[in-house]
Amino acid sequence: MKTTPSGLRANRLVTVQNPGAPVPDGDGGFTQPWTNADPPTVGAWIRASGPGTTERTVAGTITSTATHVITIPYHAAVTTQTRLVSDTGQTFSVTGVTNLDDRDIELQLLCAELVP
Repeated sequence: MKTTPSGLRANRLVTVQNPGAPVPDGDGGFTQPWTNADPPTVGAWIRASGPGTTERTVAGTITSTATHVITIPYHAAVTTQTRLVSDTGQTFSVTGVTNLDDRDIELQLLCAELVP
């Protein structure tokens, strides 16, 4: 099992990416490229989330807000606009960010897996 400098157990490596500047697509629209954060790759503990921790009721309907909970060392560039690409090829959209204990040591991220 890998560990990070913060002592976090890591079962995957993820690349942290944020939206880059829009690029004209030639048809009057724009495409949104992704750029790697600095540092781009961090160790992560990825686990599938259970329904009790990531569901909420909206207008009487239960909606899922996340498919995975990912813990990484603190990374200032991570926001709800961030996506993570794992070393196994999975891509996750960050839907929630918690700075554990408000100490800038670890982040717990609620993420939705993006399925192509």
